[in-house]
Amino acid sequence: MKAVHFGAGNIGRGFIGALLSYAGYSVTFVDVNEHVIDALNKRGQYTVTVAGEKKETFEVKNVEGIHSVEGESAVMTAVKQADLVTTAVGPNVLQHIAPAIAKGLSRRDSQQKVNVIACENAVRATSELKKEIFASLTPEEGEEVEGIAGFADAAVDRIVPNVQSSDVLAVTVEPFYEWVVEGSSLKNSLGVDEALVVDDLDPYIERKLFTVNTGHAAAAYAGFREGYKTIREALVDDEIKPLVRAALNETKEVLIEKYGFNMEEQETYIDKIITRFQNPNIEDLVERVGRGPIRKLGAHERLVKPACMLYDIGKHPQALPQTIFHALHFHVQGDEESERLQEMIQTNGYGPALAAVANLEESHPLIQQIEMLANR
Repeated sequence: MKAVHFGAGNIGRGFIGALLSYAGYSVTFVDVNEHVIDALNKRGQYTVTVAGEKKETFEVKNVEGIHSVEGESAVMTAVKQADLVTTAVGPNVLQHIAPAIAKGLSRRDSQQKVNVIACENAVRATSELKKEIFASLTPEEGEEVEGIAGFADAAVDRIVPNVQSSDVLAVTVEPFYEWVVEGSSLKNSLGVDEALVVDDLDPYIERKLFTVNTGHAAAAYAGFREGYKTIREALVDDEIKPLVRAALNETKEVLIEKYGFNMEEQETYIDKIITRFQNPNIEDLVERVGRGPIRKLGAHERLVKPACMLYDIGKHPQALPQTIFHALHFHVQGDEESERLQEMIQTNGYGPALAAVANLEESHPLIQQIEMLANR
């Protein structure tokens, strides 16, 4: 079996690429980093360290790389021949890789099925990737691709921190991982036992988004304002950890109300998530987690959506608005979104800036609560 994976960064190598290789796929990584690509082609394998109570290492084998710019023809050929195409490039990059995927898919044999899965930290990223791919196809090509390609949305979860190493390919990961794939969209068997294939992905998307991502964001944005470097340091703070817990208690109400999750099971899940964030073997940087605040403050994202859902059912959240207010202070040089957000706030104020990025009316109770926090 052949897989083409776009994105040879830490998540690509340490999570998706590793699972695919373990499942028996030969994995071709596509990336712009020529040092990583050259090393993959020279060695054909790399080391993954699992940072649990006892560190363990294993080798990921049968891998190679293609430079996404210089090897455009090779990328097209690899997609043309693949049984599976996956991504871990960041949601904002999907539009840039879609044309290359489209070219490969449009040249496939009409009998050769393929699955395409965007493994991004975003809601239904594969659906977004599909739109971009079909925008690069003629109607006739689109009809042919629709017949042979399955575009399956997925929810992914694994902390893969940036750990300094003299080895350009070595990567460190946490022990926990989850890859949930919507099976109804697959054209053929995924062939990865470690992936959970389900009929309805929505409950898993929002459970992960409103627990893992909300909790991570709460720790990162509060930690940033207090000057902490890592998520684990932030969670030692006597005010930040209770805020994270309170935010997840609020999202728990949403998950139970909407999907009927069991309360005790969700509380256990929250405990597991907070324990993961405190893993002493992983240093996850506050700045890494907080980057891209405009996207993370979007209407369908980890903070604003659950807060609005609570308002809609007559609740009055406190921890989520406080976390959102912390997020509005996030500013890291080189992070374009945080720089743009600060410009919006300086020009219009906290409430109007949030209303703009979250697509809310300024009269919305969340915006009013943000204004109250700003005027304290």
